[in-house]
Amino acid sequence: MVDVTTGPGTTHDWARTVDGEHLADVRRRADELAPGGVAHLVLEVLAYAAEEAADRGGGRCRVTLHADGSVTVADDGRGTQTRVDERGRAVRKPVMSTQDLRFFGTPDAPLLPDGHPRRGMSVVSALSDWLVHRNRRLEGSWTQRYEQGVPVTDLVPVDPDGTTGTTVHFLPRADLRTGWAGAAAAELRVRGGWTALDVEIVDERAARPR
Repeated sequence: MVDVTTGPGTTHDWARTVDGEHLADVRRRADELAPGGVAHLVLEVLAYAAEEAADRGGGRCRVTLHADGSVTVADDGRGTQTRVDERGRAVRKPVMSTQDLRFFGTPDAPLLPDGHPRRGMSVVSALSDWLVHRNRRLEGSWTQRYEQGVPVTDLVPVDPDGTTGTTVHFLPRADLRTGWAGAAAAELRVRGGWTALDVEIVDERAARPR
């Protein structure tokens, strides 16, 4: 890990862990930034896994649709980049609570497979009642919980298991879950467009009591 105060900015501003104004703006613009609701949020998460897979020459990702309306996206990449601060504490790239500088304020943001612009993980976090981000890297593993984009826990250490990757489990807010397309449509939308990423869909909603 490199010092958080001197390393390159990459895709996010490491000096700012939470951008409350940005998160509030995302919540106000939900119709614009999450067209299609939950399916679009899943694509936003998958886009990061696809980037990682492209850099590594391929990768796998599992999308689990849970009966409670939440979604888990788990990949086998290197995990979210981590640095240390001046006191030696682990600091994870603030992907959940600050804007991705590549996609906000730019007219040429890349399109996701649903045809809408990519905006980044902060959209998923801000538009979820809660989100849990589990990060496994070779130098250590942590998890952190967010509510409407704001972290409500510190980084909690996770015992290593010999693997790396990122797992994002989130519950989209209720208005986005209303009328969400069935399993077949969701599968078609999340599978398309990823050349280096093998996406598996597990739909637990079929087991939901009627």
